[in-house]
Amino acid sequence: MSLIHKYNYLKDKWWALPLVLPVIFYPLFSLANVITSIYGQNVILYYLPMSLLISLIMFYGWAVLPGIIVALTWHNWHLGPLGTLLKSMQELIPVLFSWVGYRIFVTRRHLVTYGTSSLIYQRIFWHVLCPVTLYLLLLELGNCLNLFGKHLSEPAKLVLDMSLLITYQGLLAGAVTGVTLSYLLIRIIRHPRYARSWFSQMRMEFDPKVTWLELCFWFCLVLGLQYQLLMPPSTCNIIFNTNYTLSLLLPVMLWGSMRYGFRFMSFVWSPLLILTIHYFYLSLSCVTSRDVQIAIISSRYLTFTFMILALSRIASRRRAVLNLTRRLASVDPMTHLPNLRALSRELANTPWSVLCFLHIPELELLGRSYGVMFRIQFKQRLANWLKPLLQKGEAVHHLSGHDLVIRLNTHDWQTRIDELDARIKQFRFIWDEMQVQLPVGISYCYVRSPVQHLYLLLGEMSTTADISLVTNRPENLQNRGVANLQRSLKSKVEMMNRLQKALEGDHFLLMAQLISGVRGDSYYEILLRLGEDPEHCIRASEFLPVAQEFGLSSRIDLWVIENVLRFMAQNRKTLPAQRFSINLSPASVCRAQFAQEIKNLLQDYTIEAWQLIFEISENSMMPNIQQARQTLTWLQKMGCRVAIDDFGSGYASYAQLKYVNADMLKIDGSFIRNIVANSLDYQIVESICHLARMKKMQIVAENVESEEIRSAAVALGIDYLQGYLIGKPTPLVTLAEE
Repeated sequence: MSLIHKYNYLKDKWWALPLVLPVIFYPLFSLANVITSIYGQNVILYYLPMSLLISLIMFYGWAVLPGIIVALTWHNWHLGPLGTLLKSMQELIPVLFSWVGYRIFVTRRHLVTYGTSSLIYQRIFWHVLCPVTLYLLLLELGNCLNLFGKHLSEPAKLVLDMSLLITYQGLLAGAVTGVTLSYLLIRIIRHPRYARSWFSQMRMEFDPKVTWLELCFWFCLVLGLQYQLLMPPSTCNIIFNTNYTLSLLLPVMLWGSMRYGFRFMSFVWSPLLILTIHYFYLSLSCVTSRDVQIAIISSRYLTFTFMILALSRIASRRRAVLNLTRRLASVDPMTHLPNLRALSRELANTPWSVLCFLHIPELELLGRSYGVMFRIQFKQRLANWLKPLLQKGEAVHHLSGHDLVIRLNTHDWQTRIDELDARIKQFRFIWDEMQVQLPVGISYCYVRSPVQHLYLLLGEMSTTADISLVTNRPENLQNRGVANLQRSLKSKVEMMNRLQKALEGDHFLLMAQLISGVRGDSYYEILLRLGEDPEHCIRASEFLPVAQEFGLSSRIDLWVIENVLRFMAQNRKTLPAQRFSINLSPASVCRAQFAQEIKNLLQDYTIEAWQLIFEISENSMMPNIQQARQTLTWLQKMGCRVAIDDFGSGYASYAQLKYVNADMLKIDGSFIRNIVANSLDYQIVESICHLARMKKMQIVAENVESEEIRSAAVALGIDYLQGYLIGKPTPLVTLAEE
């Protein structure tokens, strides 16, 4: 067994440190005691040994009791056997009582370092107020009964006079400063490495803006004022030779309290206070009464101590809360990974960096199936899996959704990108004893601080990471046409802003195209345009994909429906019983409240439900098919009709026709356009018509642009015809003028 291991094994035995430390340090701490006299009575200006005993018993418990008894006996033996016993009991009773009370009320982590806010009130009471008060009561009781003999006899009776107050202040000052000092000394002796930890904690309490120049200037001020306090007075008229210098020292120490924190100030103020009190007589004025001056400076020692330590603790606590808040603001609360705020700060503090974007699209789908914990744990374990490849200062940052981003240092970054790619391909995620490997798209780029428009950059990297999923290798953003990506994203954002302004200012244009029935009845399909000029407006195919991507399609549908109903109500006499067909987006059909909103609008404008036909595109991706079918059923029960638009353009047209319950079927124009020239298209249209009749659905043909197509469509039994031959789109308002 090595010497260090043997020391750690034996150091807490009652015959080791608990026996040695009291014997060595009690006489040394007693040298700091200061006792003087006022009005013919002895008073204590400073008393330190009791703080040592409190710290010792806090660390070692009952094991230190033999060492304390030996130290007290050795130190007080000159009082005789009875005096030694009484004096030892006077020291032991307050210490034991405060320790027992402290352990009863503080059951766990009772040895945590001083300055911890969770135990500050318990320690002030049990380590300062309780032992000091009990010690003073025993001291005055012994003096009243003359138990200590002539050596320690103060007043002959128990009187609450000035000397008692000064003694109480001196005991409190010694307890407040001595407990932290002795705690630090004993803990360093028990664990020498704690000195490094304490120094690190002390540096963390410093204000981040503190410089070495400021610290040196502060030390010079403190040492200069302390030097004046210790100088013998040369004349009676210079304020620096009086106790007023102690008042000048206070603002300097308060400045240090606010800037340097509790640990540093308690470490500096304790020896300064001991030195100042030891030579208190040097700062006494020759004009004012000595006894009065002692009473004043005694109160100053205590009040200054409380002010300095309390303010330093408040400043340390405030900085700790700010640091904690700053850390929490930079960490995602679910995954505990640094977030986008932390990434922005790291990019700002690093001149050159490499951003590596990880895109995991399938994580969102599996997260919906297995819950949010699947996504959280996947990100956490992937981040831990990549940590061995990261250098100091690098981290995996969390992004909302299913993405991660890594900031890399620039040294040998190209090789490290390939290493990250290889390690990610080796990653396997275990969930409920099921091994999952999700494809990860990787994109990267070289950036320079400051990074402008970080959100836009990450959006471009996400698009490039989609390409990586296809190529199965990391893609460099700079080599993939960043200008085109930026232009595409910028155009989408501009279109989104234009759509929002159009919704707020009614800048859409409603067009109507005639759909003629072969039996004489007809209705109009509503076509939406962006802009108010029919000659320079934007077609729906150009802006509706952007609206769906940014979640505006449902609002646009409601705007169209409400404006069409308003037009029908205003022109009820001009266009009686006119029917209109309106296209719906998947987002609207999949909303549970949509059918009720349509019912409310029909009641508001007193329009019959049979006058509306809602068209659902056959190739639209429905996020919630069950809700979509339920919404369409409610619309049909209200009296509205439902049509399947662009039938034949999807991959599962016939399968959907088997299960869908619609009233009308619109055949995609790509088949109708070639129905005369292409026999295959003719056969497809004929089969669609046959199946539609079996489902008792009316059929609409799109893109009827010639008489030959019209004749062929009529021959197939199609019910309605739509196309430029039948009628071109015109503004809706012109229908009322006709």
